[in-house]
Amino acid sequence: MSERNGPEASAASHAGWRGRRQSILVAGFGNVLRGDDGFGVEVVRRLAADAGGGAAHFLEVGTGGIALAQELLTPYDRLVIVDAMTRGGAPGTLYVLEVESVETLTSVDMHMAVPSRALGLAQALGALPPQIYMVGCEPGSVDELDMTLSPAVSGAVEGAMIEVRRLLADLGV
Repeated sequence: MSERNGPEASAASHAGWRGRRQSILVAGFGNVLRGDDGFGVEVVRRLAADAGGGAAHFLEVGTGGIALAQELLTPYDRLVIVDAMTRGGAPGTLYVLEVESVETLTSVDMHMAVPSRALGLAQALGALPPQIYMVGCEPGSVDELDMTLSPAVSGAVEGAMIEVRRLLADLGV
């Protein structure tokens, strides 16, 4: 069995879906009990509350990434993952990244709390969409039991929503 990675694999697995309405899955990762780690879930909750139908689907993944892999068995054209993302910036800094490759998993952890593991499982299942983006926010505090976002990260929620909407608009959603 040959292994396919990257856009070629996704394009091949979704080739039969041309001509249909474009669809996007927006998935929020994070632990809402650990302060800024709940950023992705908060953004997805707000986007879902504001959504008026359309081709975008919203999924609160939380810390159970296997739900994302299962949801991706329904083909999507684009996946946007929203999560806290430590990259060395100041708390509240937003990042928008395109995922260019995914490492296939060889074993499954039922929690898969980080996007890379959930994407690895989806890759193993042949279920990755052709386009995958991440909208992340530099967290300030994730080590304490706290159900609120820090002021810097809370202030970045609206900006993240704008970035996700921009990615939705690119496909006319």
